[in-house]
Amino acid sequence: MAVVVGYVPRPEGRAALRRAAEEARLRQTRLVVINSNRGGKDLDAEEAVLYERELTGIRDQLAEAGVDHEVRQLVRGLEPAEDLIAVAEEVGADLIVIGLRRRSPVGKLIMGSNAQHILMDAPCPVLAVKADSEA
Repeated sequence: MAVVVGYVPRPEGRAALRRAAEEARLRQTRLVVINSNRGGKDLDAEEAVLYERELTGIRDQLAEAGVDHEVRQLVRGLEPAEDLIAVAEEVGADLIVIGLRRRSPVGKLIMGSNAQHILMDAPCPVLAVKADSEA
């Protein structure tokens, strides 16, 4: 069993990561951090290096906090929702944590293909976390 979290280097991703780490500690289970990028034109080499640097910092923070964890950067052409669901199924997740950001009414209509896909198709409960105001 594990807690799977979708991580992006933005306030909503950091809020999701914090909550997912708390959940993993409470459940005494492993935390699997997923950073998913489509690749190709959507992710250049410079961005990939920045993401990897950010993920190294996360690995260090989780290790220092004593959280059993695994961090994966996935660049395999899938939508982030598809990656999160696939990993959740692979590791037998008992919870997925995702971060949400505030959107305009029009943004809500277009939104949430990833969040909605995860909420509808996840093999386990999903916890949606809003970004902290100071994050």
